[in-house]
Amino acid sequence: MGSRNETPDTPNVSETELREMHLDELRETAKQEGISGTSQMRKEELVQAVAQERSGAAAEHEQGDGAGDVGAGPDGGQIRTGPETSRSLKYAQEVTSPDDDPERPGRSLATTHHEVIKQWAEERGATPATVEGTEHEDHLGVLRFDFGGGAKKLRHVSWDEWFETFDARRLNFIYQQERSDGRQSNFFRLESPEREDA
Repeated sequence: MGSRNETPDTPNVSETELREMHLDELRETAKQEGISGTSQMRKEELVQAVAQERSGAAAEHEQGDGAGDVGAGPDGGQIRTGPETSRSLKYAQEVTSPDDDPERPGRSLATTHHEVIKQWAEERGATPATVEGTEHEDHLGVLRFDFGGGAKKLRHVSWDEWFETFDARRLNFIYQQERSDGRQSNFFRLESPEREDA
């Protein structure tokens, strides 16, 4: 019995069947799978997104409750997409585990994986922080890192608070591990695929 799945790591998902669907039908299927921003996606992007979503659901089902990747966060480290997904996010290498390495020095990377973000920050001596005066009632304001430069407007917060806000706002962490010349990079940006003013 031949499987018509052309993509590794997507068990029981037939991309061939997805490609045979009409675009409107595929968009509706993607919406039912909980994928946002479908109106902006081309057919092949929809095929890949649905296949990835289904393979992720199958993997979660196989693992059972509580067996997930520690520190992965609610999206398993996968980047979040939506109507305001930027070009830089689309061209970044997705990192879904602390074991993933950049394809090359200077490569733009993107993740939602808590442990990846925490390791990146700690390697640079950075502390999770928020910008004072940007809070909304009891919620943290603009998220930042304090690299020890004595920025006056930054208030240190716990990792739990930082990640709770990061996930609640459905942010992506876009960053570099190192510059193209191999030196360590402190570049990062937090971005929401839902709105322009993250």
